[in-house]
Amino acid sequence: MTFRAINQKYLEPGSQLLMILGIIALCQPWNLFLHRYGLTMTLVGLIAFMITSKVPPEQKTDESRNP
Repeated sequence: MTFRAINQKYLEPGSQLLMILGIIALCQPWNLFLHRYGLTMTLVGLIAFMITSKVPPEQKTDESRNP
């Protein structure tokens, strides 16, 4: 498995999930630890998404065209 495949399958969705969890952590009133680090989680997820979204996906080779 190449880095591009790992990026497309795990890293990019993971960074999106981290952003969503950070927003949820900011909005919940029960746990002070989650509320305190919710903005940090959102920012780390945003930076990770900005990096991982720049990696282009793997190009599929069409073997039927090559003789």
